[in-house]
Amino acid sequence: MFQLDKSQRDRLQQELGSLLKEKMSLKQVLKQQKQQTEQEQEELFLELLEVFDSLEFFLNYIKENPKPNSKFYQRLPKSLRTIQKKILSILNKRQVQLIELKDNKPDYSICQVVDREAREDLEEETITKVVRQGFKVESKILRPTEVIISKKLSL
Repeated sequence: MFQLDKSQRDRLQQELGSLLKEKMSLKQVLKQQKQQTEQEQEELFLELLEVFDSLEFFLNYIKENPKPNSKFYQRLPKSLRTIQKKILSILNKRQVQLIELKDNKPDYSICQVVDREAREDLEEETITKVVRQGFKVESKILRPTEVIISKKLSL
């Protein structure tokens, strides 16, 4: 049978005590991280519900007024831009940024060409239209900017 002397037993008890303290500390950190994640998730949901409410307002208005007046159509672009800004704000709070194009030539590390159009008035491979905005988180591309570029007419 294996026996421990007093110093070995004391050392093991001390290590066991340290491990138990570390376990409790890690449990506390995990609990705090879980609470923080839940709080951040709740904030995101509340912000998204604001966007939902805005869209629901428009849908209900259109349902109740199948032939909206001209004032409604005049205000619609501004109202939609407000919703778009709110969504961008929600994304920005989470470090999701809109990709800004530096010039009118596609940067293939952040752009995806989805079509080409014949244009004699433009230099070859000039961006003629952004079809879909791109987004990134720090240096990671979430979605490239989708563009249409020019090409010369072939004879």
